[in-house]
Amino acid sequence: QVQLKESGGGFVQPGGSLRLSCAASGSISSINFMGWYHQAPGKQRELVASISSGGTTYYAASVKGRFTISRDNAKNGVHLQMNSLKSEDTAVYYCWVRLLEGTPYWGQGTQVTVSP
Repeated sequence: QVQLKESGGGFVQPGGSLRLSCAASGSISSINFMGWYHQAPGKQRELVASISSGGTTYYAASVKGRFTISRDNAKNGVHLQMNSLKSEDTAVYYCWVRLLEGTPYWGQGTQVTVSP
């Protein structure tokens, strides 16, 4: 079992920045991938960014160049620095991990709202 605690969501104007953080606890030694999904109203949950235990990163095309994912293995955390935010980035953001054997875990989500 893995528990995930997110922080850092909120309200920001277009062009602004936010930093999301997620701390993992529990069976953390078996975590392989960490990352963030988002889900906008009426849309499917989709992967925003991920990072492997070896540091390989993935970004969705819509956020490439604006978002940066980082992982703190010492503190069992993952962060998402979001710059140049757009209204279309408005969504609930979920921290996600996948264990070595494939089981995924999700956080409860944090709201990000980008609006004038």
